[in-house]
Amino acid sequence: MESSNIRLAVIPGDGIGTEVVAEGLKVLDAAGIKAETVEYDLGAKRYHTSGETLPDGVLEELRGFDAILLGAVGDPSVPPGVLERELLLRLRFELDHYVNLRPVKLFPGVSTPLGGIRPEDIDMIVVREGTEGPYAGAGGVMRRGTSQEIATQESLNTAFGVERVVRYAFEKAQTRPRRKLTLVHKTNVLTYAGDLWARTVDRISVEYPEVATDYCHVDAASMFFVNQPQRFDVIVTDNLFGDILTDIGAAVAGGIGLAASGNVNPSKTAPSMFEPVHGSAPDIAGQGKADPTATILSVAMLLDHVGFADAAARVEQAVAADLAGREALGSVRQTREIGDDIAGRVAG
Repeated sequence: MESSNIRLAVIPGDGIGTEVVAEGLKVLDAAGIKAETVEYDLGAKRYHTSGETLPDGVLEELRGFDAILLGAVGDPSVPPGVLERELLLRLRFELDHYVNLRPVKLFPGVSTPLGGIRPEDIDMIVVREGTEGPYAGAGGVMRRGTSQEIATQESLNTAFGVERVVRYAFEKAQTRPRRKLTLVHKTNVLTYAGDLWARTVDRISVEYPEVATDYCHVDAASMFFVNQPQRFDVIVTDNLFGDILTDIGAAVAGGIGLAASGNVNPSKTAPSMFEPVHGSAPDIAGQGKADPTATILSVAMLLDHVGFADAAARVEQAVAADLAGREALGSVRQTREIGDDIAGRVAG
């Protein structure tokens, strides 16, 4: 059993975020990782209390941690986009989370809406660029609210930004059994940005001769996620296309309740942030109905990132065993009970 310490910033956030984070920390402890945690009140409550989203002082404190665990942020009482832009996107840009990492894996015992698909048919990783593309915020509006309104939204792609995320994707592909990388874009229409991505993949592929590469238009990839998911291993794509594809991936692999993610700074010049994909679900908050599995899988990703691969593997194996036994169990468990059961499997 590993025994070590990490400094972990915890942002439970809103709604069910506080409930699922508690179970993630429980599993982290069961894995033998002693975390020095500092909790930060960031989200709807803080916004309503002080009007703040991410104070500069808090941001500077966050830079000093090994990693960040986020529960969920969002509440209908906050104007749309405020927390997303001023908290989540600011964290991503300030901490240089240029990789959004989304595993798409169908565990045995988990139902999928796809007929005839086996668990081994869905096992891929989407490497989505995280700080460029449309999320860079370039664009503007003229004559807003009139019949002559003009709105522009630009997708920014830099050679530097594309190369570093492509190189990260090749490194990931090199560690996997299939060693295959697929670029997903729309090169036949987005001829400038698409050409930059395609040329970058072609150039870097020479350095990774053991990794097979191919290309797929994003519209075709969306279809193949549904009818031929087994053709994918590691996917590298831009910010917007990755946003869409990863939600399809979550749907075919059992739903967002099982979908983990990482906003990763591979250079580790700042802490990476790990979080479940689901939202804050205020309608069920405080009722113990939330499934903490996505948060626990996010903890496994966090452990792997900070150097505890064995502990990460134990957590994922415990989740797999728990999922495989759910149908036979036949009863609906509370959030805490699922966390207890998985933690027990991790501890052995």
